[in-house]
Amino acid sequence: MKLGIFDSGLGGLIIAKAVHDHMPDLDIVYLGDTLRLPYGNRSDDAIYEFTRQCVEFLFSQDCNLVVIACNTASARALRRLQQEWLPGANYPGRNVLGVIVPTLEAALDHGYHNLGLIGTNATVNSGIYPEELKKVSEKIDITQKATPLLVPLIENEGEAWLGDVLEHYLEPLKARGCECILLGCTHYALLKNQIRKHLGQGIEVLSQDEIIPAKLADYLERHSEYADEISRGGTIEFYVSDITPGYKAAAAKLYGREIDIQKAEVA
Repeated sequence: MKLGIFDSGLGGLIIAKAVHDHMPDLDIVYLGDTLRLPYGNRSDDAIYEFTRQCVEFLFSQDCNLVVIACNTASARALRRLQQEWLPGANYPGRNVLGVIVPTLEAALDHGYHNLGLIGTNATVNSGIYPEELKKVSEKIDITQKATPLLVPLIENEGEAWLGDVLEHYLEPLKARGCECILLGCTHYALLKNQIRKHLGQGIEVLSQDEIIPAKLADYLERHSEYADEISRGGTIEFYVSDITPGYKAAAAKLYGREIDIQKAEVA
């Protein structure tokens, strides 16, 4: 068995690399649904169906545990997959995890009481971060800010405009007195240093590439039924649902080196 990591595009490669660096012995399969990106403006039903198909592909690649690295898919599809689909599907001993609860846990671990969140329109509009936070504490505030321009700027070499855009997005969170900003999109890990610079000292930034590997390692330590089944050859395979020269270049940039990408049929 292997560990699966799924993202709606290529941003999850940042998480995949961080997980591989943290637990280099695990065998990992990564899938990015580049054919149908971005998920952010899709309907809930479309996001659910696309995510289900991608999880099934990873199950077919012998993954017993799949991490949905995409915040949009975690927000709009994870609960339905866990509660409605997986119990009736013929995949005994398999499970699907998201990134939202671990991200909030990291903020709580630090003892913050006034949080800020930046994410896609779909993630922010879902209300999943405030909803999950209320299950843990009614005393912690969270201010959300949709930041739809960031991913296009990252993917289309829009560095020249990033400074002004970040200032526009982050200023309201600074004005609210947020102690900590959660980066609620895998792509935003590429901007964490710039975001920290714009926020200045006194405001923490929590990025999912720094959170998920340790949280996943802790989960595996507590769930030997999955950990014991994952093979330990240290391999990592990369699949996408559509391959273009642009995707290959973007993947190399996000992962930090050139990688061998295979095409997956997920529709």
